[in-house]
Amino acid sequence: MKLTLKNEKSVVIRPYNEYDFKDINRLNIDEGWTNLVEKNEDTKKAWSNSNVAFIVKTDDRVVGCIRGLTDGFISLYICELIIHKDYRRMSLGNELLKFVHSLYPKTRMELLANSTSRSFYEEQGFRTFSGFRKTYEEYKEKDEKNENKSTMESRR
Repeated sequence: MKLTLKNEKSVVIRPYNEYDFKDINRLNIDEGWTNLVEKNEDTKKAWSNSNVAFIVKTDDRVVGCIRGLTDGFISLYICELIIHKDYRRMSLGNELLKFVHSLYPKTRMELLANSTSRSFYEEQGFRTFSGFRKTYEEYKEKDEKNENKSTMESRR
């Protein structure tokens, strides 16, 4: 899909290909998303295994990307949306969200925001909701704490 931005530059939204990953990783670095950079191989696999994965290019340069997961009917979860800082405030983020949502019009779009992106999503009409997060490692940590606590109690 081709778009013309507010600055009259044209961009193309197209599906992600594996050779795009180094450009996506550069966007992650520029954005300070160190967790995704440190887990480079896992992040690459996440992009390859996501059923929503698009990049935005202009002049042979990746200037944005979006990755998500969907069942196609109820939920469309956006995992990552990055627009290069030089291309913000040109409606590109909103157009990218609308484009992806148009592919799955029956779904509700859900995403997480940080303190920087929260105002952007509110401006686009997204409603806030509550959620929870836990890694598998946190189960192990909790089990170890409980095990240590039980050991200490049995010694009394």
